[in-house]
Amino acid sequence: MEGVVLAGTSSGVGKTVATLATLTVLEDAGYQPQPAKAGPDFIDPSHHEALVDTPSRTLDPWLAGEDGMCRTYWRGTGDICIVEGVMGLYDGSKTSTAAVAEGLDLPVVLVVDAKAGMESVAATALGFAQYADRIGVDIDVAGILAQRAHGGRHADGIRDALPEDLAYFGRIPPMSDLEIPDRHLGLHMGSEAGLDRDALETAAETIDVERLVDATRAPPRVAPAETDNDGSAADRRVAVAQDGAFCFTYPSVLERLRSEATVEPFSPVAGDPVPDADAIYLPGGYPELHGQALETGGTLDEIAARGADGVPIYGECGGLMALSQSLTTTDGDTYEMAGVLPADIEMRDRYQALDHVELSARSDTVTAASGAHLRGHEFHYSAADLDADASLAFDVVRGDGIDGERDGLTEYNTVGTYCHCHGESGAFDRLLAVPSK
Repeated sequence: MEGVVLAGTSSGVGKTVATLATLTVLEDAGYQPQPAKAGPDFIDPSHHEALVDTPSRTLDPWLAGEDGMCRTYWRGTGDICIVEGVMGLYDGSKTSTAAVAEGLDLPVVLVVDAKAGMESVAATALGFAQYADRIGVDIDVAGILAQRAHGGRHADGIRDALPEDLAYFGRIPPMSDLEIPDRHLGLHMGSEAGLDRDALETAAETIDVERLVDATRAPPRVAPAETDNDGSAADRRVAVAQDGAFCFTYPSVLERLRSEATVEPFSPVAGDPVPDADAIYLPGGYPELHGQALETGGTLDEIAARGADGVPIYGECGGLMALSQSLTTTDGDTYEMAGVLPADIEMRDRYQALDHVELSARSDTVTAASGAHLRGHEFHYSAADLDADASLAFDVVRGDGIDGERDGLTEYNTVGTYCHCHGESGAFDRLLAVPSK
């Protein structure tokens, strides 16, 4: 599976629309595109998946390590991988689009906002290409995709100004129906507000698909990961919450769980009974949008009972919120949650944390043994008010955590954290290995 990275000159340049248009033109040309996203993100990948019905791969050397990132790439399917970048090409203190492109040895197509320039677009692209050598980053900027560019003289001026070693792969015209509505945490999910296929086909009409395909290449392969478990799907079951309140789940996490367990999905929003399982995983999402259903559905009461019985439970961000005692929205509405963890959660108007994270385990938990380190990321609008006797299992090496210094609120055999972990992080190896008490 050969691939290419679509990188932006900055945030907000239109990478997601460019990626969706590229996926569309590839599919229409008879290819089977595999979408991917550089850096931690759940929302952009949901738009990829909604369009081509293929889970989008998350590629991040901080979350997964260099080898884990390569393994994640190669778990994809299809014949052409389109990797949407994060922020601008070189932006990011721990994971940049350039670092992903370099780690996977993939060429870069630069998405440049061309709405107010022609020769300057070429100058911008040339500067981005030459900057790699200046900072010692080994990447190949193959050419540009001109975002918000008109046809005719505008497109011709951009193409003619490019140096010979930078290809013109086409343009995305300015179109009012290529806007995705947003809210806190970013855009709406792809299942809620996907772009119109006809509009994307119109936007993709000038993309030179064969020239793009000719520019792709394949990353190196790496050895499979070693795990400490010898179990099989037949003798372990993990219940995974999956609905609008718990929708931030990396494909790599489900693959890791399925490699040694039977995954049993259930919906707390719908009031589903909790499956009979050896462990429970509550991923992040939007519990604040479903407070009433979660309070009255009965599922959280069952989770509380399982927690008191010592069943291993792992909650990430939204999962932490659901495992808490209460959740208060920005409108002032308060809902009772599962009450497993001694904290009350309040939504805020501004995000409280946004960063790559490293945690050091103070004690054994369901995701890490004492002294072990976990890497992940955090992005949340809520804040936790902890009870005086609350116990936290992690020191924060990088990031904010729950109180600026610690994370991993724990009770019984349950841990709730603001840290989202990748399937290659090791957190889920531990969850698969921890026995119920």
